[in-house]
Amino acid sequence: MELASLLAGQRWSDHPACTHPLLAALARHVNDHTSDAGRQRLAELIPSVIGLTGADLHIDARIALGSATMALPVVAANRQRVMAVSVLTCVRILADLDKRAAGALEEQSRRALAEVPHAAVWADRFTSGVRPSHQGFRRQAAPTIVRDAVEGIAQACVPDPDGMLRDLLVQAIDVCTTWIGRGPDRGGVVNHALSVSACQRAENQCR
Repeated sequence: MELASLLAGQRWSDHPACTHPLLAALARHVNDHTSDAGRQRLAELIPSVIGLTGADLHIDARIALGSATMALPVVAANRQRVMAVSVLTCVRILADLDKRAAGALEEQSRRALAEVPHAAVWADRFTSGVRPSHQGFRRQAAPTIVRDAVEGIAQACVPDPDGMLRDLLVQAIDVCTTWIGRGPDRGGVVNHALSVSACQRAENQCR
């Protein structure tokens, strides 16, 4: 995120105004929980986060839901209930935003919950009748869901946690791209060159 702030011509910061706050938080968590070797693969994504920002709560809810559904099937048993509650909370926020029935699950959420049936039943009982506030979700719930999802994946018994964390970040970038209305082409070679340039500038600043 600091390199993204450089590319955007903003003040050096890991909370740049050019990137949606929740996407930036996810990027920081992924970076912090990725190995040194895996972190090299994250650099190519730096230009992709620039300009991805907006106030629509759908963005927060979709990033959080994508994070929770990816993490739920792989996290340790002691985290499954929390992640299942996270999925249902996001689903209910989206249902409220879209003015539709809260019980309707999309395929990705349905599959994730089906992998952990006991946690899913418990989470459904726990969240029954609860209607999360939009403000509370944006400020507290969504950032917590993203953090817990990243930590859960990083500590999970999966063959390639680094790759899964990168996929999680790519998924969130795609969510933002869709909701903010940017095209699917994020610049390819040009963006890679910009990443190299930003890295060189950052290195020079740190000397």
